Amino acid sequence: RVKVMDLQLAFSDLHFQPQQHLVFNISNASISLRFRRQLLYWFFYDIGSINASADGVHIHTVLQLAKDEAGRLKISNMTCNASIARMHAGFSGTLRTVYEFLSTFIITGMRFLLSQQICPSLEHASLVLLNSVLDTVPVRNYVDEHIGIDYSLLRDPAISTDTLDLDFKGMFFPRARENQELENHAVEPVIKETERMVYVAFSEYFFDSAMHSYFQAGVLAIELQGEKVPKDLEVLLRATFFGTIFMQSPAVDAPLRLVLQVSAPPRCIIKPSGTSVSVSAFLNISLVPPGRPAIQLSSMAMETKLSAKVFLQGKALRVQLDLRRFRIYSKQSALESLALFSLQAPLKTLLQLTIMPIINERTKKGVQIPLPEGMDFTKEVVTNHAGFLTVGADLHFSKGLREVIEKYRPA
Repeated sequence: RVKVMDLQLAFSDLHFQPQQHLVFNISNASISLRFRRQLLYWFFYDIGSINASADGVHIHTVLQLAKDEAGRLKISNMTCNASIARMHAGFSGTLRTVYEFLSTFIITGMRFLLSQQICPSLEHASLVLLNSVLDTVPVRNYVDEHIGIDYSLLRDPAISTDTLDLDFKGMFFPRARENQELENHAVEPVIKETERMVYVAFSEYFFDSAMHSYFQAGVLAIELQGEKVPKDLEVLLRATFFGTIFMQSPAVDAPLRLVLQVSAPPRCIIKPSGTSVSVSAFLNISLVPPGRPAIQLSSMAMETKLSAKVFLQGKALRVQLDLRRFRIYSKQSALESLALFSLQAPLKTLLQLTIMPIINERTKKGVQIPLPEGMDFTKEVVTNHAGFLTVGADLHFSKGLREVIEKYRPA
């Protein structure tokens, strides 16, 4: 039985090596060991222990990083060299004097055997245990009951002397059509900042694919009817469409129904000055007499521009939307568009006070940025660029690496 009692790392170094390697060096380390021995061979019986120390331990390990078939970052290969400069041992037990007499031979053998065990242990730690931690990074997740997101790597990692560059797909998809691909026309993000430990860049494609997926899922629609329609707006709408309501006299007291539905996938525009979302929709205003078919009063087109505040909270990227510009017009005639001008301000208020809180409640959960379990962001900062934004942060281990490894240790 061998137990490591103490490990001292006088010098350890972790650095990048182009093109795909991570190099880990340990120099001049020391290891204290305790050997429990028990020997019964014919009439020979021996029990005792050996307290040993290895000094001048040098380990050079090179890990090769790559993308696996699922698109997840993995340690694909490892090379290792280990050596021990000096070793000392103290013996106790029934045959202590025999072991002391043979100490030079025994210590030489122990030194050789120990040096041969270091690299296999590190190989298991990297190819099995550390890869089990990397398995906790999401590759393809469901965001909610409507859409999911694909985080898979597009290619092997690119490593320079001071950076590790990972190119994720970052595309949302409707759950009804999971294999659907949305063509990417956005600019390629270029990260030049260096103040934080890690930077994650999101292009317009990331946000466009989310809104396109929600649009295809058919959930970008809101219906207000009866008491849910603000009273002031209901009075104004009834006054605006008084003639039509009067002509449908049995429906004069029928409740109003407003159906707001996005007519095309919204588009995200990222500029250094801020992020905005352009939305085209139509608003149908109807009367719904009990037991009778709905009577449509108007169908108007809407064009809105929303300002978007993007921020990071924990591992979740969240978006807070606010109404910036709003315009309505009739799809039937310019004359009706003029008549609808008085509804511009009340409908904008309706969007701000009723619709926007519903939308922001849906985006409140956000979407998780792929990080291994036990690792979190701190000191987050969001910076806008032309066509993309970056989130810079430092990394913090909220759980010990050993704790995560033990949780996901393969059977």
